[in-house]
Amino acid sequence: MNLLTFDHQILVRLAAFGGLFLIMAAWEVIAPRRVLRTPKPVRWFNNLSLTLFDSLAGPLAVPFSVMGLAAGAEAQGWGILNTLTVSPLTAGVVSLVILDLTIYTQHLCFHRVRILWLLHGVHHTDLDIDVTTGTRFHPLEIVLSLLIKMGIVVLVGIPAWAYLIFEVLLNGTSLFNHSNVRIHPKVDGFLRRFLVTPDMHRVHHSVIIGEHDRNFGFNLSWWDRLFGTYRDQPRAGHAVMVLGLANFRDPQRLSFLRLLALPFTEGRKY
Repeated sequence: MNLLTFDHQILVRLAAFGGLFLIMAAWEVIAPRRVLRTPKPVRWFNNLSLTLFDSLAGPLAVPFSVMGLAAGAEAQGWGILNTLTVSPLTAGVVSLVILDLTIYTQHLCFHRVRILWLLHGVHHTDLDIDVTTGTRFHPLEIVLSLLIKMGIVVLVGIPAWAYLIFEVLLNGTSLFNHSNVRIHPKVDGFLRRFLVTPDMHRVHHSVIIGEHDRNFGFNLSWWDRLFGTYRDQPRAGHAVMVLGLANFRDPQRLSFLRLLALPFTEGRKY
């Protein structure tokens, strides 16, 4: 079922991304959770430059859309859901849950497998985290993630419309849970029963290994609780906890071009 043209899909994703980015950026100014320790203009330039580069890397590496692949799989009857008699709504809900579990598992693997960590570590070198950290990824990680999602789309038979919703949710929750925003503790406690909140995910960016190897979820918070990777709060508290990686404390070593080269030049220091 291909309800949207490729151009419309791009517009939907860009509109959702841009709108939420502006909302979270404004929220960070109005009610920040932490005082940032590094100059914001420099960090934003580096992070958003990576974002732009990433947006080009995926289409260049894989010159067809995942939604097109999903539509093709549906037409050919490929994938588990396409062999079962289930309603479109059921197929969509199941697809969203499976895709979210896939991202949790992928994230866990990118921490556990050394060669994958060399790429993902670029995300963790940010000395502060805010809305732009949610888009700070090495382009090779983006390409690998795209290939993984393509495999799941074909294997499971993810409907094209469900994949679009998932991508919008994934981008949106990444912006939200990396944001430097203050949320009342009671509201945070309620939200994290279902969703990954900024306070929950900030623990994952701690410089302390035992903390940054926790809270791998991006959207649903269930997986960390279910698989024993959940940590409620950082040991030092959110206001003073140290973020980033221990061997990368110099902002001058974290420029856009150096971030691109980092896995190949300084990966041994991760």
